[in-house]
Amino acid sequence: MLQDTVYDILIHNGTILTVNNDFDIVKDGLLCIEDGKIARIEEKALNQPLPAARKRVDAGGGIILPGLVNTHTHSPMTLFRGLADDLPLMTWLNDYIFRAEAQWLNPETVFKATLLSCAEMLLSGTTTCCDGYFFEDSVARGVQGSGMRAVVAQGIVDFPAPGVPEPEKNVDEARQFIEKWQKKNPLIHPGLFCHSPYTCSEKTLGSARKVADDTDALFQIHVAETKKEADQIQETHGMSPVQYLDRIGVLKANTLVVHGIWVDQEDIACMAKRQVGVSVTTESHMKLASGTAPVPEFLEYGLPVGIGTDGCASNNNLDMFQEMDFMAKVHKARLLDPTVMDARQVLTMATRGGAEAIGLGEDIGSIEVGKRADVIIVDAHKPHLTPLYDPSSHLVYAASGSDVKDVIIDGRVVVKGRTLLTIDIEDVMEEVTSLARQVAS
Repeated sequence: MLQDTVYDILIHNGTILTVNNDFDIVKDGLLCIEDGKIARIEEKALNQPLPAARKRVDAGGGIILPGLVNTHTHSPMTLFRGLADDLPLMTWLNDYIFRAEAQWLNPETVFKATLLSCAEMLLSGTTTCCDGYFFEDSVARGVQGSGMRAVVAQGIVDFPAPGVPEPEKNVDEARQFIEKWQKKNPLIHPGLFCHSPYTCSEKTLGSARKVADDTDALFQIHVAETKKEADQIQETHGMSPVQYLDRIGVLKANTLVVHGIWVDQEDIACMAKRQVGVSVTTESHMKLASGTAPVPEFLEYGLPVGIGTDGCASNNNLDMFQEMDFMAKVHKARLLDPTVMDARQVLTMATRGGAEAIGLGEDIGSIEVGKRADVIIVDAHKPHLTPLYDPSSHLVYAASGSDVKDVIIDGRVVVKGRTLLTIDIEDVMEEVTSLARQVAS
C-alpha cells in the first residue's frame, strides 16, 4: 500500500513548479523519488505525516523546479573565458579562438576545462547540457564524472581540427565516438555537431546526416548566426542557410538548429515543417553583436525552442538564470511590447522546451510522475527574493545561479547546501588557472 512505501528521497517544505503542460504549482509540496524517477507529487495536507523515505531534503520554503537544460554550450571553452572579448565574431573566431584551440586543446586540457564547466553548471542549477566540441570523448568523461545528464557531440569541420588533423576522417571519427558512448552511460547521449554550413561542405553535411540517422543521434549545427554568413550562403547557393540545408536533406527531426538569427518567415515555416529543434543563446548574440533571434515567431510556429549559454569564450558564464532574464527582456525591447516572452514561457523554454528541443522531452524537463528525477531547489530566503508573489517571475527576473542550493539528477543528490558532491572544485579551479597562465604567456 502507498503508506507502506519507503521512497529513496523525499523533498518537502517548498513550492513545486511542475512546468508541466498546465504549469501546475503545488504549494507546500511533497515530491517523492524512487529508482531515479519521480514517484509522487502532492500538496501536504494539514497535520499530514511525511511519507517514509531513506533521505529527506528540506526545501526550507524554497522553490522546487525541474533542472535547467542548457541546449547549447562548448564546455571546454571555460579555458578561454575572457581571452578575447569585444571583437567581431569572425575576428574572434579566426584570429583568436581557432588559434587557441589548435595550440592548447588536447584530451587532458579538455577534460579539466569540462569539469570546471560542469561544476559551474551544477552549482547554478543546470542538470542537462547539450555540448558540441572537439576531443568530445574527454568531454563525455568529464560529464560522466560530474553526474550531469548531457548530449555530447563530436565536432565536425572541413579543415584540420583538434583531435582530427585529417578532415576527410571527421565524420568517421564522429561515428566512432557515437558508437563508443551510445550504451555506456544512460545519462550520456552521444551525437555529432557540424560547425556550420560555411565550414562544412555539402558532402560532409550529407555524410554526417546519414551517421546521425543511422545511429538515431542528435544532429547539431550553427545556422544563420550572422548576417555575413547569411549573405555568403545566399551568394554561393542562391538561397538562405535554412533553405540550403533543407535542399540537401539535412533539416529533419532530431536536428538542433543553433542560433537561427538571420532567418525570415519562409525559413521559420520550413524549420517547423521539418520538425527541428532550436537553441537560442541570447547573451552570446548580444556580446558578439550578431543580432536577435526571432524567438516569439519560432514559438508561434510551434517550434520546440531551448535556451543555451554558448561557450564561456563568448558569454562569459554558464548561468541559465541570467540567460532567462536576458531572453525575456530583449524581445520586449525589440518588439516594444512588455507582454511578450512572459516569465512562465521563458522558464518553460529553460526546462521542458529545452528538453524537447534536444530530444529528451519524454524523460526530463518537467516534474511529472514517471519522469527522471532531475530537480533543483532555489533558496528563496534572500533579500533580493523577498517578498515572493510569483515564483516564476522571481526565477526569471530576480534569481541567479548562486541561489540554487540543492541539485538532484536521476535521483542522485549532486549538490547539497551549495556544496558540490561529485567534483573537487578547488582542485579543478587550480588546474585550469595553471593552464590559463600558459595560454596567456
